[in-house]
Parts: sequence; C-alpha cells; structure tokens
Amino acid sequence: MIKRITINAYQVGLVFERGKLTKVLQEGRYWIIGNKELKIFEMKQSFVAPIELNILLENKELASLLEVVEVGDNEIALYYTNGMFKEVLQTGRYAFWKAYVKNEFVKVDVTKVDITENIATTLLENAKLRMYTRKFQVFNYEKGLLFVDGKLIKEVMAGTYYFWNNNTTVEVKTADMRQQQLEISGQELLTKDKAGLRINFYVRYQVVDVLKALVDNKDFEKQLYVLMQLALRAFVGSLTLDELLSKKDTIATAILEDVTSKISTLGLSVSDAGIRDVILPGDMKEIMNQVLVAEKKAQANSIMRREETASTRSLLNTAKLMEENEMLWKLKEMEYVEKIADKIGEISISGGGNIIGQLKEIFVK
Repeated sequence: MIKRITINAYQVGLVFERGKLTKVLQEGRYWIIGNKELKIFEMKQSFVAPIELNILLENKELASLLEVVEVGDNEIALYYTNGMFKEVLQTGRYAFWKAYVKNEFVKVDVTKVDITENIATTLLENAKLRMYTRKFQVFNYEKGLLFVDGKLIKEVMAGTYYFWNNNTTVEVKTADMRQQQLEISGQELLTKDKAGLRINFYVRYQVVDVLKALVDNKDFEKQLYVLMQLALRAFVGSLTLDELLSKKDTIATAILEDVTSKISTLGLSVSDAGIRDVILPGDMKEIMNQVLVAEKKAQANSIMRREETASTRSLLNTAKLMEENEMLWKLKEMEYVEKIADKIGEISISGGGNIIGQLKEIFVK
C-alpha cells in the first residue's frame, strides 16, 4: 500500500509501524509505503503524546524538536508563551514544540508559604492560578499580625498579601486602629442609699498596641466592656443618689483614673467617657418631682417674705419721715388725691359748702 502525503509548514508527521515510531517527517511531500500509520501534529499547539512520552523521546530527531518540562510532586509550573501566561502545569511530564513560539516555565514549590517567585500580582488573581494561592487584605485603618502554623511571624501593615495554598495554616489577624466608641447601656445599679436606677454609659477607645490586643488578650473589646461595667458599678455604689446626681459630670473622669492601668494591659487607650443618661424608676421620679416642687415652693415663700419685710421696712421709714416733715405729709396726701382723681371721671357736689372748705383745707395749708 502506497500513499502520498503532504506536511505543511509548522507541521510534524510521525510515522508508526506496529505501534513503534519509525520516522519523523517535517515540511514536504512524502510517500508512505506499506501498512504504516501517520499522525500529523500542529506545532502551534502543545504536543500530546499518542503513546508513552518516554518511548517517543528515544527518537533523537523528535527529541530535538520538543522542549520537555518535568513538574515534580508538590510543584506546579507556570507556562508562558511569548511572555504571556497561558496555563498552570500540575505534577507530570510535558512536551512542547520548539521554534514556533518562545516557551518559558516558572516552577513553584507549593509546599512553602511565601511567594518568592517574581510573579505579577495581576497573575495571582488569574482564575487559573487563584486556587493555588490565598489572599489576605489589611486596610489602611488596620494593623495585622501574621501567624504561620499558629506561630506569630511578624506585624503587617496595610496592603494585600498572597501566600501559596497548602496544608500549612496561615492566618492574618487584624485590629481596627481607629478611635471607636463602646456603649454600656441599661446598667441597673444601686446607689449607697439603696436607690435603684439605670445608667447609659459610653467610652471612646483606640487600639495602640496590636500585639497586646490580639495576642495577650482574647476579645479585648468584651474585656473593656466588663472592666468599665464593674468600675461604674463600684463607683455608683459608693455614692448616694443626691451625690451621684450632683457629681454626674465628674464621674467619668474618676472612673477612668481608676481603670487606666488595667486598660493599658489590653493594648488600648481611652480618650473620653461619660454618663449619657441617668434613668430613675417611675415611683422615684414622682418622689423627686415632689421634692423639687416643695423646694421651689419654699424658695418662693422665702422670696415673698423677704420682699414683704423690705416693703414694710420701706413704709416704716416713709412714715418716720412724714412724721418729722409736715410738707412731706402734704405731698403724700396730694399724691394719693392725684391717684384717686385719675380714677374719677367727675365729682358731683350736693349739700352745703362745707365740702369746698374741706377740699381747700386739703390742698391749701
């Protein structure tokens, strides 16, 4: 059996006889004589071996046309063609045609944690490579701690961090370094004089030591909450209700002075705190309102008595002056007559002329 075949440019023909590679054909026209099998391969594609690759590579002519890369256990290889990433090669032996494109390979030992190879960040986000990496992000307002197999490695600042994805445990714990506010609401407390009330309290804090906050302490925010809650309870219990209400604005300062050292062990600093509300129960409100009304009434009565005393003293002084000065007496009489006349529209006289005489006696000495 004879047949004529043509091998085009960038093609390679492999001639097999009884399953064994006997000849490699490159560009040209050939005669195939006998019961032989021909397989034609495009050099622009990767070489997929029709039989075991090691057997084919025994042919030196074919071996010279192929570039072989071996990827060991726990390795991957990044395959580039003409400088552009194409695919990820897993464990195995691969062959690629030479000459048509420029092949490049970057082998990676994925048993290690850090990505030490020169691989672009955009490539690490590629869907083909993403399954082999893990990503951690630390925002601008955060600080982080890197742990590998539970061991603290280093402190990390804001940025995006990539590591190879393997059986090694990698974790980045972060803490928000901004100023934050913690609300301690609805605390039911008893004062020294056994008055029950509820207090809403707040505290503004900031993480200043990320190592203390995340490593030396667990749930530092919960610890801060309990610390401030107990300090508030102890302080309120040492004051009577009246003392508490009168010192409401200074309580926060006193509490902070008492717990500052304990707060610093949490890796925190507190800039401000205060009582937002003091809520009395219904019956206590009514009693307080009654006390307030009684106090205001007493103040009003005191002011009225003081004014009456001053008025009486003024009248006494006026009387003494009028007694000593007859002209002042007459002037006072004229003042009262004037006040009376302002309220009288007209005067009708009936009777004798005695009334005229009396008026003269009033106005003319």
